[in-house]
Amino acid sequence: MNFPSLFIQAQFISYSFILGIGLLASESGFWLSQFFGRLHPMLVHFPIALILVAVIMEFFTIGNYRHSLRSGIRFLIIIGSISAVISAVMGLFLAENEGVSGNNLDLHRIIGLISAGLGLLLLVLLRWKEIRPSASSIKAYRFFLFLTGIGIALAGHFGASLTHGEYYLTEILPQNSDVGIRPSLTVDLVSFADELSPEKEIQLVTNVRSVLAHNCYKCHSGAKIEGELRLDEKEFVFAGGKNGPILVPGNSEESELIRRISLPKDHKDVMPEKGKLLGQEEIKLLTLWVEKGAPWPQSIGQESVYRVADLAPRNPTLPPPKAGLDNPIDLWVDQYFEENQLSWRQSVDDRIFLRRAYLDIIGLLPTPDELDAFRTDTDPNKREIWIQNLLDREDDYAQHWLTFWNDALRNDYTGTGYITGGRFAITDWLYTSIRDNKPYDQFVKELLNPSEQSKGFIEGIRWRGTVNASQRTEMQAAQNVGQVLLGLNLKCASCHDSFISDWKLEEAYAFANIFADSTLEVSRCEQPTGKMAQTKILWEELGEIDSLATRTEKLRQLADQLVQPANGRMYRTVVNRIWKQLMGRGMVEPVDEMDNAPWSSNLLDWLSVDFVENGYDLKRLIYQITTSKIYQSPSVTVTSAEKLLAEDFKFEGVIRRRITAEQFSDAVAKISAPLFDSEEVKFRPYELIPEANTNVTFVRASLVANNQFLKALGRPNREIVSTSRDSQASLLQALEMSNGERLNRALLEGAEKWVESFSDPVALTENLYAQALLREPSPKELEVAQKALGSDPSSEGVQDLLWAVFLLPEFQLIY
Repeated sequence: MNFPSLFIQAQFISYSFILGIGLLASESGFWLSQFFGRLHPMLVHFPIALILVAVIMEFFTIGNYRHSLRSGIRFLIIIGSISAVISAVMGLFLAENEGVSGNNLDLHRIIGLISAGLGLLLLVLLRWKEIRPSASSIKAYRFFLFLTGIGIALAGHFGASLTHGEYYLTEILPQNSDVGIRPSLTVDLVSFADELSPEKEIQLVTNVRSVLAHNCYKCHSGAKIEGELRLDEKEFVFAGGKNGPILVPGNSEESELIRRISLPKDHKDVMPEKGKLLGQEEIKLLTLWVEKGAPWPQSIGQESVYRVADLAPRNPTLPPPKAGLDNPIDLWVDQYFEENQLSWRQSVDDRIFLRRAYLDIIGLLPTPDELDAFRTDTDPNKREIWIQNLLDREDDYAQHWLTFWNDALRNDYTGTGYITGGRFAITDWLYTSIRDNKPYDQFVKELLNPSEQSKGFIEGIRWRGTVNASQRTEMQAAQNVGQVLLGLNLKCASCHDSFISDWKLEEAYAFANIFADSTLEVSRCEQPTGKMAQTKILWEELGEIDSLATRTEKLRQLADQLVQPANGRMYRTVVNRIWKQLMGRGMVEPVDEMDNAPWSSNLLDWLSVDFVENGYDLKRLIYQITTSKIYQSPSVTVTSAEKLLAEDFKFEGVIRRRITAEQFSDAVAKISAPLFDSEEVKFRPYELIPEANTNVTFVRASLVANNQFLKALGRPNREIVSTSRDSQASLLQALEMSNGERLNRALLEGAEKWVESFSDPVALTENLYAQALLREPSPKELEVAQKALGSDPSSEGVQDLLWAVFLLPEFQLIY
């Protein structure tokens, strides 16, 4: 068969199919059009694959039109164009009969029809250039071939969004690591057995909306509406879908929503129809909500249903002095203890205190000699003096706190963005700022109105390829500034009006506009609205931003306005973060949600005002907390991390917690052998700051690029802001500690040094316990060690002993 006849047949097939199917469906009833519609997913892959392969092959013929691939390209275009037309028609039937609507469907349908039309035009051009071959006809053919390929690719993308969800492709990217992950419930369902208070009602509904958002919005929101049902707003939830209401308040057994989410996976009515089914806790939550009458407080035109913390600072009057309580922090804690019928406990001994202070302030273990010197110090104020001495060890202090700020400011030494120039490190500026104890207001101003050295935080990461509108660099800056500096979650409000707070999409865009070179267009659920964003600070009482000013000027105005003392929220946020770092739990939890109630508003407010009035001095704040009696009290254990977030949490003192990945690595390096070699050090303060003064002879882990060992032990991926680390052990950590090559190598190298230094197993064991645990081994421990080591210690035996000591809770925990 020659090409012209094949082409004519192709056109005839296309036109006949369009006419024939339309007539057949209209005459044969609804079932036939529905049947043909459901063939759409099967056939739609033909044009996507064939046309795109033809486009790729065409690139190889540029410069040689009569390439050997020409006949193959012709065949692919003919079959691809025919299948594009057939798929488009079947897609129309599918959309008509399956009850799906929404923005994604509209885009998929429009682009699909355009692509089918381009396919027909492409057949005409293909024929034209065969009849009248010329440079212009070839150019026109190629132009429309490439255009058809782009159209089919876009139609396929929006079709996949309909099938798998709007964020199916992008939710696994690092910058969207929190998209698609089910949040853990923040409610204890048992606590809702009684009548709901207004506060409990809000908490319950917030969790319900979170479950709906993470499980149902892919098919039942403004972007896609299946079965005429939307679940993203109150009025739509209670209106139901095409089959009527989905809720019977007070009766879960008669509620269609509860029936569907409770069905087994293979049932034809189960919801969600695609992806993972709801977990049992989520089903119980929604069932409980319906049984309670499906409450949904409405904030429009009323007072907010969410707790909103005051912006302005508050300086409560200190409680009257009390014997034995010299630190103002202890006066507030004492007041709290009295209100909650709690008692003070005896302060910890010198060994526990010194180890805790060293690890918290400089991240290192004290030596046995330092402990001896501390114990023999007769000064009644020796704890205050030694804490000040630790704070004065500038480089040791800076190298420890660099970890804290790297996490919070998502600063790292390698990773996504550095290769392409889409990300900027702030390490030099950050290290110097910590070392010099830069006042916090100045620290923030230099982050918001940056120099070349400090611009990385608000510049964000310029991800390669297409990203969500909520992840463009300006919105990253708004989210990160809100989270880190203000304890505010703007992530929901960056896509749509938040369902966990009163923040609106327009407010998030107005804040993001401060970081933009030009005015941003507001996108709702990734769909442009055509509305241009305003330019405003989040709290207008802090001042105005000139929307017509340059980006540089807008950032200067933002920096000046945010750091003013009137912004009590910013200083409560940093005080709360430092408190958690030293005490194991913030006064407000989570620390990124500063609208939550603190366990002591008076302490948080007073400490924040005191911080501002005394020069925004972070070292002074650390000194103030670590010299308090409550910091020096025995640590408190919790059975699980959830207990720290519980509504009925009672503060009793320092929370016992695991040492961090960096603290563990430094301790192993000090006692055994370094875990990292010089090639892994990506930041060298000794070179950048010639006057660096430290007694540490090994590479601190805080200066090392992220690796699998540090990640396993809890260092986060710094492509996103991380303001809390999980203190609970995990299976990955256990595997790394028991079978990890890096730790095993360091232990073997260290064992060889210990064998060279000590031939007597008793002396070896006693010295090891002194360095690792700051105490002598018990008789039982000594007996076990001697059996393991024998009379002539070998490297393998000492390696095992080192490993056993490093895994002891006494070594792993800060008591």
